Amino acid sequence: MTPDALLTVAVPKGRILAEAVALLRRAGIDARGALRDQRRLSIDLPGAGLRLLLLRPADVPTYVAHGAADVGVAGSDVLEESDADLYEPLDLGIGRCRMVVAEPSDGAAVARDGHGQLRVVTKYPNVTRRWLEGKGIAAEVIRVAGSVEIGAIMGLADRIVDLVQTGGTLRANHLREVETIMDVSSRLVVNRAALKVRRAAVDRLLRRIARVL
Repeated sequence: MTPDALLTVAVPKGRILAEAVALLRRAGIDARGALRDQRRLSIDLPGAGLRLLLLRPADVPTYVAHGAADVGVAGSDVLEESDADLYEPLDLGIGRCRMVVAEPSDGAAVARDGHGQLRVVTKYPNVTRRWLEGKGIAAEVIRVAGSVEIGAIMGLADRIVDLVQTGGTLRANHLREVETIMDVSSRLVVNRAALKVRRAAVDRLLRRIARVL
């Protein structure tokens, strides 16, 4: 099979990769090479008719939406934040966690800007703004790329919006959950043009994965 004939699948580096590789293996696709060296940008799996792109999680919807990848594995948190126009045929049931609002555990959030407006720090400004608007809460949303918890600890913000699994990191940093915004899991997403042009290859992959979910 020529490289151009391979179906390109964008997969996220980091905590989801091992679960995605295990899921593919159950579907008869050996992608363990992706775990051995995550510095690689792509891995060809000609026996399965696939090429894997190893990307930052937040970049997966962009690569799929613009056709650099035909298919991708992306968390529902990332998809909600990106608003990319993608087909989402399968909930893979991996990478489960929650997106929550949290605040210092020593009392209710108090606005720190001097004008009665809360500050919220997060990696998910679009999701956070929609949640705030739905609650009728006026707040300044501050986007950060690194640790979100430190925003509340150091007084940058009154509340944070972040992902949690057990809540242990929040408790260790003296934060408490206020509300769950959404349950999160990873989805298989498909470029809409690829769904038409490469329908047979996409359908084969969907069937293989759906059988083991």
